[in-house]
Amino acid sequence: MSAPKRFFAEHISDEMTLSEEESRHARNVLRLAEGDEVTLFDGSGKEYSAIVTAVAKGGISVHVVRESTSGREPKTWVFLLVGALKGDKTELVVQKATELGVSRIGVFSSRYCSAYMNGNKLERLNRVAREAAKQCLRASVPRVEYYETLEEALRAGAECVTRLFACEFISETEKVIDTGATVCAVVGSEGGFAEEEYALAQRLGYCGVSLGKRILRAETAAIALVSVIMHEAGELG
Repeated sequence: MSAPKRFFAEHISDEMTLSEEESRHARNVLRLAEGDEVTLFDGSGKEYSAIVTAVAKGGISVHVVRESTSGREPKTWVFLLVGALKGDKTELVVQKATELGVSRIGVFSSRYCSAYMNGNKLERLNRVAREAAKQCLRASVPRVEYYETLEEALRAGAECVTRLFACEFISETEKVIDTGATVCAVVGSEGGFAEEEYALAQRLGYCGVSLGKRILRAETAAIALVSVIMHEAGELG
């Protein structure tokens, strides 16, 4: 028997109707019927078991029968900061970072960044995060934010216990990741970082990290760094 289908809802109550988008998917793609069991989540870390009570053109109505706390959320809180990438590469990073367990994502512009962001793109990135959370059975959804400058982004992560700054001209990395710590991980855009940007990060308490001898594509670097953090923190075991 397959697991109940999952749906995102911003506001969950005992008797409710799924959003237009979720209702359309439930009705036309999943072919849900009255009496089917579903799982709802609102991004808070909680899950809600519910029963479909009505299937109509106006929406799918459900009755919530049980609330629980998800056991799939990582204990390590990770804030990923990534330079805006061209095309749909930023979406790829958001998707994979969500699957790996990142708690918050920031997209920023920097000196060598050639991509741009707007409200529609940011809304799309948050939708990608929601869909990725649904697919990987997470009950929390990382919020995606945009910072116009690197300094603004770095200051947003300044409260994290461990602060990592990945760039290609770092030759060696000390072991600086502690299980259970809050971690801010910074990866640049396709153009990488300038020396003065690394100096700024150092002044703000960030530790430079190397991702090896080979130059990685920006999206690969972001996914690789998050994977290393989660492995070192014991989240992938």
